[in-house]
Amino acid sequence: MRFRRYAVYHLPGGALGDFGSAWLGWDARHGLVHLRPDGLPPEAETLTEVPRRYGFHATLKAPFRLAEGRGPEELALALRLACDHLAPFALDLEPRIDWGFLALRPRQQPPELLALESALVTRLDAFRAPLTGAERDRRNPDALPPQARAHLDHWGYPFVLDMFQYHLTLSNQLALPQAEALRLALAPHLAPLIARPMPVEAVALMGEAEDGFFHLVEDVPLRG
Repeated sequence: MRFRRYAVYHLPGGALGDFGSAWLGWDARHGLVHLRPDGLPPEAETLTEVPRRYGFHATLKAPFRLAEGRGPEELALALRLACDHLAPFALDLEPRIDWGFLALRPRQQPPELLALESALVTRLDAFRAPLTGAERDRRNPDALPPQARAHLDHWGYPFVLDMFQYHLTLSNQLALPQAEALRLALAPHLAPLIARPMPVEAVALMGEAEDGFFHLVEDVPLRG
């Protein structure tokens, strides 16, 4: 399949990954529209249309176009080499509402997570084509804090390095009462899935198809 952009995500596995894919309605790992099981809030279709095409994921290296002269095979090799020196870890997750988005976030970000994100943002940046003016404008740079705007201009994405926050998005941006109602509705489904820390043992090289949906290109284990 031909991809217009690439990214590096963490795709949760196991029952949590299955639930997230079912809730959003898109299984990025298998490239399939996912049927939502009974018992989930019926308005899922309208509450999840923004994150759906990305799949249930956490961003580690935000989507980018390949730089001229760079190919996906070279990118995949660089990702494997980076992950050979990065250690697996686990995250203790909780549902939180930030800026109107319901997401699963770690109670603390361990050093291994921060090292992983930093390495991927910096070591893979040679593969990223510079932002076009339109791409930069879509980030609304004038509304960003100065440090985030500096990251946008240097790394192509504002919330990296010292501003990075791991999150598994579960909704569109919602009004606070609606987001809180959704948090309560999903709580009984999520509680058993996050009762134990979630292992992070691999990252996923992802590709964005022409229809805007992301697909798994390659799982890359953390071998450090």
